[in-house]
Amino acid sequence: MSASVTPDLADPSALAALFAPVAGEGALGLAVSGGPDSLALMVLAARWANALENAPRLFVYSLDHGFRPEAADEVAMVGREAARLGLEFRPLSWPGERPETGLQEAARQARYQLIGAAMIMDGANVLLTAHHRADQAETILMRLAHGSGLDGLKGITALSEVEGVRIFRPLLDAEPSALAAVVKDAGLAPAHDPSNESDDYERVRWRKLLPALAREGLDSAALSRFAVRMAEADEALAQLASAAFSELVRFDGFGAASLSITPLTQLGPAVGRRVLSRILAVVGGRQKPRALGQVERLFEQIANHTLPKGTTLLGTVIRIKDDCVVIAREPGRALPEGMILPPQAALVWDDRFEITNVSELTNLTAAATDFFPRHRLEEVLGFKVTTPAEAIRTAPIVRDESGAVLALGGWSFDERIKITLLVE
Repeated sequence: MSASVTPDLADPSALAALFAPVAGEGALGLAVSGGPDSLALMVLAARWANALENAPRLFVYSLDHGFRPEAADEVAMVGREAARLGLEFRPLSWPGERPETGLQEAARQARYQLIGAAMIMDGANVLLTAHHRADQAETILMRLAHGSGLDGLKGITALSEVEGVRIFRPLLDAEPSALAAVVKDAGLAPAHDPSNESDDYERVRWRKLLPALAREGLDSAALSRFAVRMAEADEALAQLASAAFSELVRFDGFGAASLSITPLTQLGPAVGRRVLSRILAVVGGRQKPRALGQVERLFEQIANHTLPKGTTLLGTVIRIKDDCVVIAREPGRALPEGMILPPQAALVWDDRFEITNVSELTNLTAAATDFFPRHRLEEVLGFKVTTPAEAIRTAPIVRDESGAVLALGGWSFDERIKITLLVE
């Protein structure tokens, strides 16, 4: 569906197009709070499923966060309406104590974790949420204000994963007024959360600005088109960066990466930063940047030859050697403890190495090498080792119960152990 066209929610073919990406699923979850948007999602999903011969089972999940006394009644209301539509209902509550700070983020995590656990029990693989065009507009405006890059400015995507739960948002092109009309026509009385009107929340403040922006032409449709174009630009740069990564970046058996500075800077900031980000992710155990500015600053320092010695970022140590950037895993507590390697099984170590025991051997362990004399390494490997000391210390070593070394880094000294460096 084009971001410039609002779907006709009364048209069965339009509904079929909206829900088409999940039509082949055996079971789906619906996140329904009781507000107008999520009630509309429930009504529309039921209509869509009723028109199919082999429809997915629909499970409605409604969570009482314990913030408001009315929430329990709202969950009960969702349950009644779900039953009226012939949908299976799962009421949920958030147990335990609430944190004193970061309550909204904790609530979000709890919501998806609790729903995710219920989905596993029900066999549902995808959760549908009721994010719509105004949600997209608010998100774009907030990210613009925060200085997001292209990845952020493409806004909310139809498909994503949150807290391990696969999410699909079929209503991103729908206006909230259209969803409200669906609810009214269905004779439902939606719940209203007062926090949705509170200026304490940034999203609400942007929401209240939308009518004034719309009068100047910057309405939710325009912002949705902007998000689509940013997504297209993001994909184009991602393809360029992927090709550059494959051509320029070299990994050694200890998981350290190196690339020449000149071709990196010739890529330009937009692509070069993406290449650096991917290296940091691979070498640093997939730690996520807290802000785009971190990688922007790193690229500038490398390009301008002003990188401080021993720079660390996102679980890595970055150094300049001759005309190369060399990036190794940073030693420290973020590394995994010793892990048991069961027979005929594989484990992913530090999100960097896949280690497989293809035998029936038991009592094998994988741990950080921590210390292995360089001269001894060279005797074992048969070549001069020039990788940074940090890379050696943070590479995995596999030992048997007698302490014998069966594998180190990307090298296996025993045919029963297979190791793969994960660079994708």
